[in-house]
Amino acid sequence: MTVLDPPAVVEAADRLAVAARTGVACPPVRELFDDGGDLETAYAVQQLNVRRGLDAGRRIVGRKIGLTSVAVQRQLGVDRPDFGALFADMAVPDGGEVPVGRLLQPKVEAEVALVLGRDLPERECTVVDVLRAVDFALPALEIVDSRVRGWDISLVDTVADNASCGLYVLGATPVPLTAVDLRTVSMTMARDGEPVSRGTGADCLGSPLNAAVWLASALAERGDPLRAGDLVLTGALGPMAPAAPGDSFEATVSGLGSVRVGFTKEGEQR
Repeated sequence: MTVLDPPAVVEAADRLAVAARTGVACPPVRELFDDGGDLETAYAVQQLNVRRGLDAGRRIVGRKIGLTSVAVQRQLGVDRPDFGALFADMAVPDGGEVPVGRLLQPKVEAEVALVLGRDLPERECTVVDVLRAVDFALPALEIVDSRVRGWDISLVDTVADNASCGLYVLGATPVPLTAVDLRTVSMTMARDGEPVSRGTGADCLGSPLNAAVWLASALAERGDPLRAGDLVLTGALGPMAPAAPGDSFEATVSGLGSVRVGFTKEGEQR
């Protein structure tokens, strides 16, 4: 027997999907639910569009954790982390360019990425479980985006919108966790050579490892644990910065190296 999604969930998922397809941002989806909706309803919207992506042939390669930085939480007016799905077609090569119009209202943040070498337990996870499972770490840029007009989002809006995920860029040199203390790493992100964001590993829930433990436990509770080969974007180390056509960004994370991305200028084709 097929369980149908509630009409408001379908309407919210459709609203976000149309915005992504047309490049025209939509009104907040929270207005479609009584009292603005709740977290489980928001994840139901997210999962509906994830299923649609899978049905269309897209491939999930991991998960992102959002809202791990107090600075980013303050920017968006929320008070807890969330998560979303990473698809293979969201990847941008290190040093690559994002075409004008691919995203609606992009912002860039620097993160630590983890790649798993083994499955995580199908139950609540510990930092020891994560340490054993991680194969290597990389510096990363997440290009967040919102299909909601003007970034007028609540926690419900961003969760429904796949945790406001857009694209991601990974550095090129894997680093084992034995070679770096993720809690003490420092990050500087520059736009066109001018610093626009700074932070440390401790700014990400105390450590990117803590963020990964939170994600692993949250997914295990939902019956969808992290598996070997999964990519985990652990969350911002500092404030995100808006991106405009022609901008270039470079983030350096101590012990992990650097990662770069550009945005094409208006009228340029790539």
